[in-house]
Amino acid sequence: MPKGSEELTQARKAEIISACAELYETMNFKDVTLKDIGAKTSFTRTLIYYYFHTKEEIFLALLQREYEAWIEDLHEIRMSCRRMTVSQFADALARSLERRSRLLKLMSMNHYDMEANSRMENLVAFKVAYGNSIRAVTRCLEQFFPQMTAADVQGFIYAFFPFMFGIYPYTVVTEEQKEALRQSHTDYVLLSIYEITRDMAVKLLQGLEGRAPGAGGQGCAAEP
Repeated sequence: MPKGSEELTQARKAEIISACAELYETMNFKDVTLKDIGAKTSFTRTLIYYYFHTKEEIFLALLQREYEAWIEDLHEIRMSCRRMTVSQFADALARSLERRSRLLKLMSMNHYDMEANSRMENLVAFKVAYGNSIRAVTRCLEQFFPQMTAADVQGFIYAFFPFMFGIYPYTVVTEEQKEALRQSHTDYVLLSIYEITRDMAVKLLQGLEGRAPGAGGQGCAAEP
């Protein structure tokens, strides 16, 4: 493969991003360094700098990859059925995020730092993926709930996407945090990613099944 080819560039970027993802499984964002990432790849830290100038750019690329994977999940939901009830869609949406805990973790931690310390070209690429995720959710809503108005859809998006930033810290709690909550006499009910997401989606969509068209609560109808 010729040096500098697009295929080689993308392969090396993917290797760097995967190394970052592996480290992030056991290390905090602030503790991961370019040296650590370089040690997980097949090339030097200097070469990493050729593709990413900061570790924030690498993490932002990882977040972009996570959004793109979630978009594929949303596409599969939309292709799996011609229609869904509110309950069925809320379940499918919650399951899609249950599989994307890394996406939720990245969203909730150091998001501002990742964007602030990335070059414009990388930030634009990330925003494209973010925008595509909004469009993917919008297409699901338009397909499964044609009775929703444009304002209804916008209202769901404006409520659900900010809500996603809080899913991880509300559902992943350390033993020390649990003990602190106990000692502070804080009434806290620990929910899973699935539970909190499904409940939110149902609340945002409640009342739709009584509105035409599509009223009546018909279940999932698979594509032929």
